Amino acid sequence: MSEMIEVHDLVKKFGDFYAVDHVSFEVSAGEIFGFLGPNGAGKTTIIKMLTTILKPTSGSILVDGHDPVRDQRQVRSSIGIVFQDPSLDGDMTALENLQLHGVLYGVSADDRKNRTEKLLKLVQLWDRRKDFVKNFSGGMKRRLEIARALLHEPKIIFLDEPTLGLDPQTRNLIWNYIRTLNSNKNITVFFTTHYMEEADRVADEIAIIDQGKIVAHGAPNTLKELTHSESLEDAFILLTGYAIRAEEASTSDRMRTLGKVWGRR
Repeated sequence: MSEMIEVHDLVKKFGDFYAVDHVSFEVSAGEIFGFLGPNGAGKTTIIKMLTTILKPTSGSILVDGHDPVRDQRQVRSSIGIVFQDPSLDGDMTALENLQLHGVLYGVSADDRKNRTEKLLKLVQLWDRRKDFVKNFSGGMKRRLEIARALLHEPKIIFLDEPTLGLDPQTRNLIWNYIRTLNSNKNITVFFTTHYMEEADRVADEIAIIDQGKIVAHGAPNTLKELTHSESLEDAFILLTGYAIRAEEASTSDRMRTLGKVWGRR
């Protein structure tokens, strides 16, 4: 299986601070890859480097075989992005938001028309296509952002907390849609989330990052077995510590905690 994302010894420093500290991982074509970590762990910084927004301090990245620093145009044509923060134009309609995206990505007029209709129907927004986005609910905006990210038919879609703050019904709708796309179109999915049950349910592979370093990597069941945990949330806490991020536990503290828990089981 070919690798769609290859990250080797990646570093991003801000002054003397290592936001990303010698990180390496790979994501295979057609994989749903969960990238988990506490607030401030380095998740969004890595997504920004993978998607050409931020330059690494050192290390190497390949996205669909292209370097995001040297080959920005090729990388951007291969990816779709749903940012953590809203990025739609509220003073435009749902239809206009998608049409503008298609123009910016060079999608032909006929393809824009056909794909826009198909995607808006798939995310159940076709009947609201002429409504201004500023009047949409949070769940409707999220569904529209996902449709927009897929309009130019990317090989990889990046989802930075795509279901944050949404009700369970909308979260379920979004993930069912993404899994269908992954299955039918072999789209590679790279996502972050703080909903551990969501990651456990949909991810093929998971990497957990804390304090800029990968602390564990494997299938959800592998991570649970590693930590002798019944849930991915328990495994996540054991691997990243109990401390609030303002008072982050050191790696040695986390390993001592993990050792105590293993000793009790």
